[in-house]
Amino acid sequence: MKVNLKVAVVFNEANPDFYVKSADDETKQLNFTPYFEVEELTPIEEYELLAKRLSGTGFNAYHLNIKDDIEILLNDIKKNKPDVIFNFIELYRENPRLEMNVVGLLELLGIPYTGATPIALANCQNKVLTKRMLNATGINTPKFIVVKKPAKRYNKGLKYPMIVKPAFEDASVGIENDSIVESSRQLNERVEYVLNNFMQPALVEEFIEGRELNVAILGDKNPFALPISEIDFTSMPDYLHNIVSYQAKWDPNHEAYHKTIPYCPADLPSSIEKKAKDIAVSAFKTMMCRDYARIDMRLNKNNEFYVLEVNPNPDLTESAGFMRSAEAAGFSYEQTLKKLINLAWARRKR
Repeated sequence: MKVNLKVAVVFNEANPDFYVKSADDETKQLNFTPYFEVEELTPIEEYELLAKRLSGTGFNAYHLNIKDDIEILLNDIKKNKPDVIFNFIELYRENPRLEMNVVGLLELLGIPYTGATPIALANCQNKVLTKRMLNATGINTPKFIVVKKPAKRYNKGLKYPMIVKPAFEDASVGIENDSIVESSRQLNERVEYVLNNFMQPALVEEFIEGRELNVAILGDKNPFALPISEIDFTSMPDYLHNIVSYQAKWDPNHEAYHKTIPYCPADLPSSIEKKAKDIAVSAFKTMMCRDYARIDMRLNKNNEFYVLEVNPNPDLTESAGFMRSAEAAGFSYEQTLKKLINLAWARRKR
């Protein structure tokens, strides 16, 4: 292992001024009791802190915001010559489907980087392709149809309730409380909402009632599952569905954010835990992920598993799901980051 690896923590925040608070900003008054404390750090500050903590573990680390300009990345590579790029780019010019192109450029340049390859990002970005690949290997996903254009009737043999999602988004974008539909009228309205607002096909799935499990996977050649995390919906009010919506993930002023409570490790019988981990590792390999990913699944009352999402390069902030599982496995935040960098560096000869 090379001593004092130079690591570039690369991310893309095109409008950093968006995160600057004015003196007039006030804390919003909530009409419910929050469960979580609101994070004070902005995403940019999170990346800066991550680079600082990497430096504290012996890496020569720095952070780089490419600000929707690929020339910034190319010039930095030429000037600073990083040994490894810690890749946090999730979209380019407001398009998540360009995420894979930036990684493809790193492939062409031959620079080791953390996380998923272009093909894995492309596969997982397409929810329909993901479902078909998983189903082809015997992994259950909810029954579904794909709607590409408006019609009078969309239900083709699926059972209510259903959930309607944009087919090419991630991070729960487009998944809201109204995404759960229980009638043909609601189905028509939500499908047309997705078609009109996201300009992409709508994925309509049977909604699986049951326990929601997040299985974090770590590794490259020999990936393994970390302790399973479960989302507890018991505090969710009646007017909200038991889903991890966009608001539940990202809006600390929304009640769903404070009523989707993660527990790790999940309280599961050993046989069920083993099966969940085996399915998650299989899904990780099927979708050609590497280094780290999170597999979201549901366990119904008949102990049947349904994979909902395969998430390459999930959130690595210290309070996020992947790091929660890593901590339960006995890895510190810094140790986990170091493992990911070492996996990338080990690939340089391959």
